[in-house]
Amino acid sequence: MRTVITKDISQFSDFKNQLLHWANQHREVVFLDSNNYHQQYSSYDAVLAVDAFTSIKTDYENAFQDLYQYQSQTKDWLFGYLSYDLKNDTEDLYSNNFDGLDFPDLFFFQPKKLFLIKENQVEIQYLRMCDDEIEADFNDIVLSELCDSATLREITINQRISKENYLSKVSKMLEHIHRGDIYEANFCMEFYSEKAQIEPLEIYQKLNAISEPPFAVYFKNNFQYLLSASPERYLRKEGTNVISQPIKGTARRSFDLEQDEQLKSDLAQNEKERSENIMIVDLVRNDLSHTATKGSVQVEELCQIYTFKQVHQMISTIVSEVENTTSPIEILRTTFPMGSMTGAPKISAMQIIEALEETKRGLYSGAVGYFTPNGDFDFNVVIRSILYNSQNQYLSFSVGSAITSQAIPEMEYEECLLKAKAMFEVLK
Repeated sequence: MRTVITKDISQFSDFKNQLLHWANQHREVVFLDSNNYHQQYSSYDAVLAVDAFTSIKTDYENAFQDLYQYQSQTKDWLFGYLSYDLKNDTEDLYSNNFDGLDFPDLFFFQPKKLFLIKENQVEIQYLRMCDDEIEADFNDIVLSELCDSATLREITINQRISKENYLSKVSKMLEHIHRGDIYEANFCMEFYSEKAQIEPLEIYQKLNAISEPPFAVYFKNNFQYLLSASPERYLRKEGTNVISQPIKGTARRSFDLEQDEQLKSDLAQNEKERSENIMIVDLVRNDLSHTATKGSVQVEELCQIYTFKQVHQMISTIVSEVENTTSPIEILRTTFPMGSMTGAPKISAMQIIEALEETKRGLYSGAVGYFTPNGDFDFNVVIRSILYNSQNQYLSFSVGSAITSQAIPEMEYEECLLKAKAMFEVLK
């Protein structure tokens, strides 16, 4: 079905940039970049998929069933996203909050052209209908000249929930926790700009350069864009192994090396952050158990500290085994959305989130990734991300934090601003 050839590449970072600029001419683009971040579970350093041969686009109703049909019939590489509001397909939930972006709830496509980069080689896979274009495309990529940066037009960024209103809403969430309705919930707020005119690829490259996360994404579907500097994996399947790596716990970085080590150490010993993380670990263990073989759910890492350019993060790794016959879509359906973006118990937390937040999350806190032809997959969590609709010129980014019984509203607000820092930086 695909013609596969391998090419050597000399300048890895230059080639990635040339590849991205070449890709941007296409209507559909998914570029995934690990930024050479050292991680145990990884197949490629970067992946590019462009130009849909087939695709699926739908709202949340029967979305997982439709995706099952599409994935099982296509049996090829598929790239796309699951929006947070697919929760409404799996549970008796709804989303009536404001949505300025108007993205579909689910979108996947089968790319005509695929590039898989590992170290100094790129594996090129083209559908046979267009494999006569491989050499011409490759020459266009390596000979392309990178454009100078355009001048960013002034963008006014607004805050959907004021600080006063945020503190009030977190206090209401604490009332739910003290009443026993929930143990923890991830509460998010939106920053947005109307009549925003940006060059999405340029903004993505700036965001990626200051963050260098392991799950960066440049996504384009015609006039809809995701520019993501996500450090978090939602779910990966390798054969019969399933891996989830929730993040809960954040600390700032410091240019002072001694202070930076102290901040890292303080995060590792912070009881509040550890309790947040452990609650989500329990939730993810429960989610994975729906499809796991008996006794196979294990916590491989608990509350480990990982360092990124912008922040230190507390990450746990939970693994399970599934039967060969288990559908990859069923594994996603029974674990979605990622527990780190909801809270515990999951359904109650999502209900309370919906009542207190003022924006429909959409793709934010959903997942972007791919399926392989044999049903393996890898998906990130859409955080630290800018969403943009170039048709209605609406730009949005959201940030959140976990609210537990120990939460101090003022400090949760400061954590949100810390997470928003990189987005503000690249947009101003």
